[in-house]
Amino acid sequence: MVIDQIPKSDTTVVLGDANAKLGKEDIYKEVSRKHTLHELTNRNGEMLLEFAIGNNLTVMSTQFQHKRIHKGTWLALDQATLNQIDHVLITSKKKDLIKDTRSLRGPNIDSDHYLLKITLSQTLPKIYTTKNRVQIDSWNKSNLNNPTKLLEYRRVLYTKLKDQTQSQKGP
Repeated sequence: MVIDQIPKSDTTVVLGDANAKLGKEDIYKEVSRKHTLHELTNRNGEMLLEFAIGNNLTVMSTQFQHKRIHKGTWLALDQATLNQIDHVLITSKKKDLIKDTRSLRGPNIDSDHYLLKITLSQTLPKIYTTKNRVQIDSWNKSNLNNPTKLLEYRRVLYTKLKDQTQSQKGP
């Protein structure tokens, strides 16, 4: 399975149309919360929740309290049946990265599904710490007061600039 090939250190996000209705049963409370449109989980929902448990994922589309219209992701042709069947799953240890999920009813995407909006908060890791930071030596300004060293500096700089200019002009 593709998910087994993902390094454990990476953040895994699974999203899409699962045709899964997730209910409010206590048995799944470790991966799914009660903020869902449905009271009972259907068979596709059971398979999705088993997948989430087996792969250490959390269903984020049921974690946030919203009005009913912002939970539904699919509207039937009768215009009365609203279902929440599109879901977002993320690695359980990284679930704090998702700040919100909700459906957007406004954009017309020529589909019977509504867009699902996910708000992420990603903090970038510190590349440099005070322990790892390379100390850059500051300029020794006294060398610029020494005529011999100043002349040597100008000669090296002139040579490098001349070589760079010639290499840009080509043969």
